[in-house]
Amino acid sequence: MPELPEVETTRAGLAPHVLGRRITGVVLRRPDLRWPIPDEVGAMLPGRRIEAIRRRAKYLLLDTDAGSALLHLGMSGSLRVLGPDVPVRAHDHVDLSLDSGQVLRFNDPRRFGCLLWQPLGETHALLRDLGPEPLDDSFDGDHLFLASRGRRAPVKTFLMDQRIVVGVGNIYAAEALFAAGISPLREAGRISRERYTRLAAEVKRILAHAIGRGGTTLRDFISPDGAPGYFEQELTAYGRGGQPCPNCGTTLRSALVGQRATVWCPRCQH
Repeated sequence: MPELPEVETTRAGLAPHVLGRRITGVVLRRPDLRWPIPDEVGAMLPGRRIEAIRRRAKYLLLDTDAGSALLHLGMSGSLRVLGPDVPVRAHDHVDLSLDSGQVLRFNDPRRFGCLLWQPLGETHALLRDLGPEPLDDSFDGDHLFLASRGRRAPVKTFLMDQRIVVGVGNIYAAEALFAAGISPLREAGRISRERYTRLAAEVKRILAHAIGRGGTTLRDFISPDGAPGYFEQELTAYGRGGQPCPNCGTTLRSALVGQRATVWCPRCQH
């Protein structure tokens, strides 16, 4: 599944091709993805200029003066800017034609993504209760410490709660907890402010690094046969259960925490 760095890199990669462009047409090859595509998408977007392309959590928003198209890439979706004559492939569900002559095409094989509508001046229900962005100043150790008081859930589950902080998925929660030396099994409410300060710093560092790596390893956003933009992973814990810890050599343990695969070092993380 695309994580925050992939979505942010997608936003940055698309921006030069779509910002300021007018949408000249909308082609919907099916009426729904994960949810039905609202009528406003086809009715309101044609003729509108894309004034901004933003990311909120793992959602992308194409802002116009009438409202915003709200997109999620789901498990395997991708957005590409293509020439008008590039043949339509299986799972190319949506085209937004641009006044540049190019097409913004949404491909989603598993249809777990979405294309929805956010009216001007409103916040879509999917975005309303989200926590702060992990790279914003509002996210820090104090925020985690205060939000965790009285919480008995494992800290990994707590960190992945989108109401606490957005965009810290399974990979980055595992990596940040490893870097901070905190066991993913610890009760969130039993972790000190000082340790949360380090955890927040590691979340920021690891996500920023991943975004930077994405900028250099992501395939071209205007290549018709390009793969979804997943950067090359540089992982120390995630997916390495049973292997030696890169810090101390102890065998990394693995278990399910909140129904998600979790790996940690029993010596380095406590």
